[in-house]
This record gives sequence, C-alpha cells and structure tokens, in this order.
Amino acid sequence: MIQEVHGDILLTNAAAIAHGVAPGDHFDAGLALQLRGEWPALARDFRHHCHAAHPAPGGLWTWGAANGLRIFNLLTQEPAPGEHGHAKPGRARLEYVNHALRALRKSIDADPVASLALPRIATAVRALDWSEVRPLVVHHLGDLAIPIQVYVEYRKGVRVPLS
Repeated sequence: MIQEVHGDILLTNAAAIAHGVAPGDHFDAGLALQLRGEWPALARDFRHHCHAAHPAPGGLWTWGAANGLRIFNLLTQEPAPGEHGHAKPGRARLEYVNHALRALRKSIDADPVASLALPRIATAVRALDWSEVRPLVVHHLGDLAIPIQVYVEYRKGVRVPLS
C-alpha cells in the first residue's frame, strides 16, 4: 500500500529507504547529502562501487546499515561529465527511473523488506515532474503487500508512523 506523507524521511521507521542518485554521485545535495551525514560509509562505499563496477543509469545498488536499515540507491540520473571533480550529475530521465524501479522491485521480491520509504524520486535536483514519475512508482511498487511511504513534502523533525 502506497501512502503519500509529509515529514522527515530520516525519522522513518521503515525497514528500507530508496532514493535517486547518479552513477558516481558525491551525495552532496538533497536527501543524498542527509543520508551521507547520517551514514558516511554509505557515500564512501557507493563511490568505491562506482569506481569498481562503473554502473549505468537505470540500475540499483543496495547498502545495509549496521542497524539493519537497507538503503536502495536508484540510479535515476546520468553521471556527471568526466571522471574527476565535483561536477553536477546529469539529468534524471523517465527511462532510468523506470529501469531503477524495476530493479528495486526485483530486489524486494528476491529479498523482502517489511516496509519502504522514499521521496518523490527524480523530482528534486535537475528534476522530472512528479506527475510523470508517480505512475511508475505505482506500477512497480503499488501491489507490494508492505507499507510504502512516499515523502511528498519534507518537514524537518516530523516523524510519520507506518500504517
């Protein structure tokens, strides 16, 4: 069941968080920056993964925190131009979002989670319109038998209970 909520995704009680990034992302903006602040190893491990595997947009990379939280990194954007420096990631594309959500669904089907929280993926930095992305979220995740919270508006410090 998908529930649209207003609150602070970092305060979620969900078993997993999904968010959109670019291959090679430095986690220096938006939710990725907040996640890097909370779990610095996430960003380091992601960069190591990108250097070793050279993932393409539309993929998925999963990271597990010591407390059991899983973080699904959906590769929804084009990589930043060039290999070095801190250039801004490229644009998100619906095809990448579609492929990444398909990969997320396959991952959850293979290794279930009890609940999932995600922002309006691919709509913040160099963004797509939520009216285009939301149907893909519903298509790929809507029939999962777990609580899914989509944080449609950030409200710092507001915890939204799972329902």
